[in-house]
Amino acid sequence: QVQLVESGGALVQAGGSLRLSCAASGSIFKTNAMGWYRQAPGEQRELVASITITSNDMTHYADFVKGRFTISRDNAENILYLQMNSLKPEDTAVYYCNGDFETTAWGDYHNVWGQGTLVIVSS
Repeated sequence: QVQLVESGGALVQAGGSLRLSCAASGSIFKTNAMGWYRQAPGEQRELVASITITSNDMTHYADFVKGRFTISRDNAENILYLQMNSLKPEDTAVYYCNGDFETTAWGDYHNVWGQGTLVIVSS
């Protein structure tokens, strides 16, 4: 019932910036946490950044993006963002949106993935 759709991926030169968006829709009673993950070719999917809505929007960042990326959320529009600055070739990956949701007040929990959006950073 819950869907996540990412957008904003593009080809960008090293040092450039991109902003990824993730729109959540469906029967969402409560959003507990959301995050951005990425997966490079031949690599495991890894956490980039997360935001815990139930903990006053507390954020967490992987060391390799700390100081360069910012995760944020538009609560009214139910959109998750990832602002990416000072991009490096090693940031090249498919970026996925993920969310933990409750669809009812009595606790139907769902973990949902988006389809991914491709980011390519050229040197």
